[in-house]
Amino acid sequence: MIDYRKRAEAIALVIFDVDGVLTDGSLYLGDDGQEYKAFNSRDGHGMTMLREAGIELAVITGRRSEVVRIRMESLGIEHIFQGRRDKLPAYESLRTASGLADSQIAYVGDDVVDLPVMRHVGLAIAVADAHPLVKAHCHWQTQTPGGHGAAREVCEGLLEAQGKLGGLFARYLGA
Repeated sequence: MIDYRKRAEAIALVIFDVDGVLTDGSLYLGDDGQEYKAFNSRDGHGMTMLREAGIELAVITGRRSEVVRIRMESLGIEHIFQGRRDKLPAYESLRTASGLADSQIAYVGDDVVDLPVMRHVGLAIAVADAHPLVKAHCHWQTQTPGGHGAAREVCEGLLEAQGKLGGLFARYLGA
């Protein structure tokens, strides 16, 4: 793996997969067929910090879930692509609409369905418990597994590489 920091300096948009990245990949189904997911609140705050630092956020997920829409909207994420098993067309649409180059986009994934997008972006990130093939094709691998703080690790790593993390933390320290 290369030093991700140089690539991270250019990132203006971060795209997250959901199941296995923002969640631990477990799917909880009620007797009524309702789907439930557990999101890590620290991941959410990291995503909020990215947005506050001027970095755009998006999700592209293969499944469709109302709880994903609700959670992403609560974080202020406008670009939500659900039901996209083939994620590349959604990525290309988002890239075109944003006017950004591949080198300005990061993608965080965990499974082989994420590889087509990961092979296009400027910074491909795999969570710690990602499929071995995904790990083999990433620029950066988190120390933390999906759903357990991996997204927060990504957010803070990007903010640190761009020199923005200290300023964001300063307000919590009363500085």
